[in-house]
Amino acid sequence: MTGMPEREPLLTSRFLLVVGSGLAYFLALGMLLPVVPLYAKRTLGAGDAVVGVVVGSLFVSAVVLRPYIGRVGDRHGRRLLIIGGALTVAGSIAVYGVVESVPYLIAARLVTGLGEAAFFVGAATMITDLAPLSRRGEALSYWSVAIYGGLAFGPPLGEAVLGDDRYVATWLVAAAFGLLAAGLGLGTREVARPDGPPASGPVVNRSALPPGVVLFLGLLGLAGFTAFVRLYAEDLDLSGAGGVFLFYGVIVLIVRIAGARLPDVMGSRRAGTIALTGAAGGMAIMAAWPSVIGLFVGTAVFAIGMSLLYPALLVLALSRAPDTERASVVGTFSSFFDLSQGLGALLLGGVAELGGYRSAFATAGAGALVGLAVLWTMARPRRELPVEPEVVPA
Repeated sequence: MTGMPEREPLLTSRFLLVVGSGLAYFLALGMLLPVVPLYAKRTLGAGDAVVGVVVGSLFVSAVVLRPYIGRVGDRHGRRLLIIGGALTVAGSIAVYGVVESVPYLIAARLVTGLGEAAFFVGAATMITDLAPLSRRGEALSYWSVAIYGGLAFGPPLGEAVLGDDRYVATWLVAAAFGLLAAGLGLGTREVARPDGPPASGPVVNRSALPPGVVLFLGLLGLAGFTAFVRLYAEDLDLSGAGGVFLFYGVIVLIVRIAGARLPDVMGSRRAGTIALTGAAGGMAIMAAWPSVIGLFVGTAVFAIGMSLLYPALLVLALSRAPDTERASVVGTFSSFFDLSQGLGALLLGGVAELGGYRSAFATAGAGALVGLAVLWTMARPRRELPVEPEVVPA
């Protein structure tokens, strides 16, 4: 008995090398999540609003650069972005504590943002290059295992290295992971890109704008989560937030691995609906239930939403443009990630200053609901991607 054709291979050695480089890179950034807010507040004496500025400053330079980086990737390849971006991140993190002042830390994090923009666009685009078209959502789900693996295990590692205010050691260990990401990037190879002229016209890829707006609104919760959960945990008499970040990351990893095919099977807008509903619900629970249990329950619901948001919306964005503009789409779309974390951290920092951390969580949840409305009114696919066939055993 002959079944339908086997699926094209996805988890090749080349694919896994990019994922491995991404895991090292996101471990570097993940280590900083609980440490940078503490350093800004305890050592540098920053208030909550300034903490939001410090946390979000990394994303300011990234949001400006990403669309240009996308054009570079379409013209000159992805490998350059992976290696150069990881080296920039490693070098900038290593010098975070050279001068103990808020302006210096913000400047250093702006440089980190330049490297972050280059690495992410290069690696995420190479992942889509290596993926069969009908398995693109699945590929992005596996790629995001690197993202959330780093975000799951990086924070507790950062807190463990920090110990009794060992900030220099934390910066150096995080920088070492950035160097490891660059080293693995040296082993990557360029993928043959689609025939046709690269993107021209406006640097910002207009096809990516509606899905990007939805991403921005959905990720406001992540900005509040990363900036203030560590400080909110202290209000709840928790000794640290490493366990909360680990709990969040593990849930995302489980959903991403077990549900890797959901964006391809369900369709990007239905998967996006689940994601935005989870993001809004998780933030609402944290805002309304001020307890350790409420924090963990809200984190669980929020993590389920976050696990589907990025792959679903990137698949949607890619479906709205020709493949010759792939890196340009990724660059423009992912700039909304940086915008949400930079502007979002600044906005929610002001809300937290005025009304407390729970008010910031409630505001972020409302943003996800607005994103849901935008998803179904403005962010429509312009071409249908092939649906992955079911494999029938012979």
